[in-house]
Amino acid sequence: MRLLEEKILKEGRAVNEDILRVDTFINHQVDPELMQKCAKDFAAHFKGMGITKIVTIESSGIAPALFTALEMGLQVVILKKQPSKVLNDDLYQTMITSFTKGTNYELTLSKEVISEQDHVLIIDDFLANGEAVTGAIRLLRMAHATIGGVGVLIQKQFQPGGDKLTDAGFEVYALARIQSLSKDNIVFS
Repeated sequence: MRLLEEKILKEGRAVNEDILRVDTFINHQVDPELMQKCAKDFAAHFKGMGITKIVTIESSGIAPALFTALEMGLQVVILKKQPSKVLNDDLYQTMITSFTKGTNYELTLSKEVISEQDHVLIIDDFLANGEAVTGAIRLLRMAHATIGGVGVLIQKQFQPGGDKLTDAGFEVYALARIQSLSKDNIVFS
């Protein structure tokens, strides 16, 4: 999506060969007009695929997931990074490693919000090593839901996440694909 690439070039900042900061329009501050246009693109791409719910991982995936759900007329399910003290018996849980933070955390899904009848679209902000999305897939499989695809705003193609997911048979649709990063330099595929 050219609009997202232009926004990344204008306002994003490549810190080094691994980190792209998009704080001013995706992560800390959200550009709702951009999210709405991204959502329209996701909705058009996944139209007619029988998607019943949108799933995302807190917190940076919430904005694109919510706008996509609104565009598609669906509910959003947010996977939590902290276990619930109230619903411990009613959760699916799995451990994942955060590329950005370099830490492990327990990803949780309430058993009440996903069922085997659901055909899910996973929406997230970044796809790097694919750990978060792979964790989401594990949880959805525990609930016997099916995965209709993965939509990401930004895919770092120089990291293994996209290949790992496509090799496992999942469709990955990225609005911006980054070939390489270096300090203050962003190259799109």
